[in-house]
Amino acid sequence: MRPTESRGPRPPGRGRLSALAREFAKFGTVGGLGIFVNLGVFNVCRGATGLPVVRCSVVATAVAIAFNYLGLRHFTYRERDKGHRSREIALFAAFSGIGLVIENGVLYIATYGFGWNGALLGNLFKFLGIGAATLFRFWSYRAWVFRALPGHAVRHGSPHGDPSNHGDPSNSTSNPAAYQPETTAPPP
Repeated sequence: MRPTESRGPRPPGRGRLSALAREFAKFGTVGGLGIFVNLGVFNVCRGATGLPVVRCSVVATAVAIAFNYLGLRHFTYRERDKGHRSREIALFAAFSGIGLVIENGVLYIATYGFGWNGALLGNLFKFLGIGAATLFRFWSYRAWVFRALPGHAVRHGSPHGDPSNHGDPSNSTSNPAAYQPETTAPPP
């Protein structure tokens, strides 16, 4: 069988899993670049200023948040709803703020709670904080900030995108992003 030939219809869950994997790869690309920005600004700030380590980390996180917003909006989620930009930015800022607290909380506890400081340990705990915050950010950004447009997402319970389930709130029990009153029309 040639690579371009189809092996028949895919099971409904497989398509969703594949779409989620592609989305996570794009999110990871932007996030990976954001990590370089974050760690780069963090280390420059630590070396060039007399600011305490956690303050340098907060500055670096804020710069990375701005970088990541641009990457997520224009690369990862470019097909998503752009009609509510002020709402999107407000939610992005709120969830990013929570991520900032998670990320820098790890560094704060390691530095001031356990006394683990120094360049190598600072970078290690900064990186661990970024990882913990990334899990939260991926969930919150895809579920609440960058909303799917109608017809661009497979609806829960309807593997073939059945229009009769369009906007049905009963389909949102296991997927918080399935029912989107701001971006979907009410049922007929």
